Amino acid sequence: MEVTRIRALRGPNLWSHHTAIQSVVSCSEPECSIETMDGFETRLRARFPELSPLQPTGHADSIPMAHVLELAALDLQAQAGCPVTFSCTTPTVEPRVYQVVVEYSEEAVGRLAMELAQALCESAINDTPFDLSAALAQLKELDEDVRLGPSTGCIVNAAIAKNIPFSRMTEGSMVRFGWGSKQRRIQAAEMDVTSAIAESIAQDKDLTKKLLAAAGVPVPTGRQVKDVEDAWEAAQEVGLPVVVKPQDGNQGKGITVNITTKEQLVAAYNTALTFRDDIMVERYLPGNDFRLLVVGDKLVAAARRDAPKVVGDGIQTVAQLVEQVNQDPRRGTGHSTSLTKMRFDDIAHACLASQGFTAESIPVKGQRVNLRNNANLSTGGSATDVTDDVHPEVAARAVAAAHMVGLDICGVDLVCDSILRPIEEQGGGIVEVNAAPGLRMHLTPSFGKGRAVGEAIISAMFKNGQNGRIPVVAVTGTNGKTTTVRLISHLLTQHGLRVGMTNTDGVYVDGTCIDTGDCSGPKSARSVLLHPDVDAAVLETARGGVLREGLAFDRCDVAVVTNIGSGDHLGLNYITTVRELSVLKRVIVQNVATTGTAVLNAVDPNVSAMASKARGAVTFFALDKYHPVMATHRAQGQAVVYVENGHIVASKGDFEQKLLLAEIPITMGGAIGFQVENVMASVAAAWALNIPWNTIRLALARFSNDNDNAAGRFNLFQFRGATVIADYGHNPDAMLALVQAVQAMPATRRSVVISGAGDRRDQDIRQQTEILGDAFEEVVLFEDQCQRGRQDGEVIALLRQGLAKASKTTRTAEIRGEFLAIDTAMERLAPGELCLILVDQVEEAMAHIAKRVAAG
Repeated sequence: MEVTRIRALRGPNLWSHHTAIQSVVSCSEPECSIETMDGFETRLRARFPELSPLQPTGHADSIPMAHVLELAALDLQAQAGCPVTFSCTTPTVEPRVYQVVVEYSEEAVGRLAMELAQALCESAINDTPFDLSAALAQLKELDEDVRLGPSTGCIVNAAIAKNIPFSRMTEGSMVRFGWGSKQRRIQAAEMDVTSAIAESIAQDKDLTKKLLAAAGVPVPTGRQVKDVEDAWEAAQEVGLPVVVKPQDGNQGKGITVNITTKEQLVAAYNTALTFRDDIMVERYLPGNDFRLLVVGDKLVAAARRDAPKVVGDGIQTVAQLVEQVNQDPRRGTGHSTSLTKMRFDDIAHACLASQGFTAESIPVKGQRVNLRNNANLSTGGSATDVTDDVHPEVAARAVAAAHMVGLDICGVDLVCDSILRPIEEQGGGIVEVNAAPGLRMHLTPSFGKGRAVGEAIISAMFKNGQNGRIPVVAVTGTNGKTTTVRLISHLLTQHGLRVGMTNTDGVYVDGTCIDTGDCSGPKSARSVLLHPDVDAAVLETARGGVLREGLAFDRCDVAVVTNIGSGDHLGLNYITTVRELSVLKRVIVQNVATTGTAVLNAVDPNVSAMASKARGAVTFFALDKYHPVMATHRAQGQAVVYVENGHIVASKGDFEQKLLLAEIPITMGGAIGFQVENVMASVAAAWALNIPWNTIRLALARFSNDNDNAAGRFNLFQFRGATVIADYGHNPDAMLALVQAVQAMPATRRSVVISGAGDRRDQDIRQQTEILGDAFEEVVLFEDQCQRGRQDGEVIALLRQGLAKASKTTRTAEIRGEFLAIDTAMERLAPGELCLILVDQVEEAMAHIAKRVAAG
């Protein structure tokens, strides 16, 4: 068994809405049916008893090894605690070759699961050992390392529940919610609107105390110290017992509390120095340790934190008791679990010593032994929820502290006897204010109920039902995609929106090109959705990107499918038929929002059939309103766009809006049929987005065939009294549309300049010149700069074969080099003639043609 072409599908894809690992698996003859492999399944289940039942794949009754790999990769993840459920195996057109797709929750874990699954299969084949426990431990460890921790994870889960899209910006805890100009960002439990100044204040404990005291918030007395002697002087000034801590520490690191002697103070000072150089000494406040969580202007959760401790049983040592407590599955080594393991370090040993214990001491039954004096969860402490007990004045003090520092999410550390009474009555005080506070103690406290702190944070970031989404339009099809994308972008721009657009020409933001080349894949789409200056996104969605990585978005507001043609890269990546191609293209339709619209070509049966897969509304478009699909949809009172009496008509029930074709330059008064279809699709998309009709009308009047609006898309030039048309058409369906358009234009003689894309099927290349040969008096053939895997002369030969099948006798010239071919054809033009140039290097060829036209 050979596993190749391993890809991560990071968005909705051909197979499912889930993120997944996809691979191509080649099996040997015996591996195509494991039933013929004596004892294989028995050995397999001996190594992995939890493996799901094996089922035949495809139409065959046999179970291939690829299916075993699929289930093993899925079940290994599931046994490691990953929330995955989807997988599939499908045979390809190649014998003994399969595509295997397995869902993942974390990409790195999914890739590792595929490797371990392959090792498991090989182990069962060769009857060699496989350490299942080690494999699962490896997956669990990696999953814990790469997945979001509980604090960030709860915020993300709250966003998902509110239909807010998200993406991780780093391997850590920086997450983006929403898209474009509506996006927000967090770093763990810290919002993007929190200033660096506020964070710096929170880190400076001395400055924080001064600000809180100025606001009337009770704080312990104390100051920053220069050295250990100054620390002792400060302790005597404020009165023993005291606390020694780093001035800008966090998570309780370097803090020693309840210091009563100089010896303890010296040890505490040296401990604090290992974390920071700036040390503080402040009065120790007796009482309980509370953490109050403030989000915006509200107290949303409160917990009492207890120091890590064990309770003696009269039998076990302190070390054994700690080991027993650490067996609790809620305790881990990092922040991914609700509790942290207790640990022995210098602070723990010193704390034990102050109580007259060592790690080997055996406490009597019922005796409590503290391992620390501070109660941070990160050092092994526990938490009890007390949110419902917080006195209103205590809550007000916490909110005032957060506002004084300037934090939008704030963890306020309070020491007092009871949370039920005002702080001042008890002599308590706020000892710290924390930016990016940990949320574990509020989500899954050791005792009491968890609080919806993630929901509170998301509600503070997205108010009044906002979801961070901008309008997203996805456009796919065989022909017309780029022009339709440009048209829709133009319509939205005229509405005052800053549009992010991707197509085969590049990436554009608010009219500025920020990247060039074929940018119709998910990477370019993500760059648009990430851009903060984008109010709406219009994304050309090519088949290759969907196959390679899936969609860049979870759902779109409008999905436009222009048409499905037979010459669109059939034969690549196991897409061999128009039916299979349409299934791939309909992925954008399947991922239209329930409140969105699918805009579909009613005349193309492969496209119109997609309507059944749309979760939202459907708008059909066609030149003929009496087409059966159109007539049925109209009769049902649904939205349609068609042509009638020189107008584009948008109709739904009793509503009707007309646009005069004579006022839409790109259609040449309706003469260019495929441009009329592009306009209809664009109008339907704008209609679905509630763009005002007057805006649509004015915008269409300002969009023309010039090079600036749609490079290589039926661009018209006048040259010495002749008409020159430049277009990027490169498949048989495009040839038919172009021929129809050219024949509608007056000309005394018609010529065409063409090459062929080497990555098309032989029959598709031949068919192009067979079509053109019947419509043009002269055909100039040239060879592309890039042959895309073909040998020199191979494409020209196929084009020549196509011409031989044409019914019309055509003059032919063969030229090596695109620009020389263009020059040859243009030099032969006389007034009144027409030349169609099918460009290869779009930008360079358009510039070359424009230069020739300017020179006259």
